[in-house]
Amino acid sequence: MHATELPRPFHRAGWVYEEKYDGWRMVAEKVDSQVSFTSRNGLDHARRFPELAKAVADLDAPSIVLDGEVAIFDRQLISRFEWLWARPKHEVTTPPMYMVFDLLELDGEDLRVRPLRERREALEKLVAESQLIIPVRRLVTNCLEAWDEVLRRNYEGMVAKDPDSACTPGRTLSWLKVKQGGSRQEAGGFDHGEREPPPGRLGEGDALDYPPLRRARAPAAAVARRRSVLTSCSRRCTMRA
Repeated sequence: MHATELPRPFHRAGWVYEEKYDGWRMVAEKVDSQVSFTSRNGLDHARRFPELAKAVADLDAPSIVLDGEVAIFDRQLISRFEWLWARPKHEVTTPPMYMVFDLLELDGEDLRVRPLRERREALEKLVAESQLIIPVRRLVTNCLEAWDEVLRRNYEGMVAKDPDSACTPGRTLSWLKVKQGGSRQEAGGFDHGEREPPPGRLGEGDALDYPPLRRARAPAAAVARRRSVLTSCSRRCTMRA
């Protein structure tokens, strides 16, 4: 499910407004003890982010499918996409965080038909004890005030969502996003669009020769049960936030 971009902010009564991150879109799946982090090109990056994979494995449910972005934040807690390429040596940064905006499946139940408000409630309960898996931050309920915060804090943008929306494949008008006008392009930020960090450039303290990317191997029955979720929410989509 992908938000439709608009040229300027707007307000819709009853909708929720969330911070938009400058990160890397990933679908995380847990099947028993196995975890995968699938990017838009279908590769599994669980070994690239072992701390996040362990955090998903530690969640108290035998099967989970999450949709979110891997992001790294600076000392002002601003997401920095370019730091997924190579973290600077002399800057204060967070570790990679998984900022989750949707819970697609839990304990074998497909939650996509449920309204967003219910999926968000279940997500918050699921990750309440995690230090690395965080629900996306909600802004104030008035869009113009939320946009003022986006500009003041130099966020990438914001996403407006209908709390009654189901999760549907492809682009939707139930989620609408507004971006700043490339205000961090010189820093390698907002204008990266579809690009992904190149393999092997993970930044200071990370192994540059991490093991080859792999696809998680799950039991055939589990794979079949989850195929529609991953197909519509990962491979059939463009994996853009």
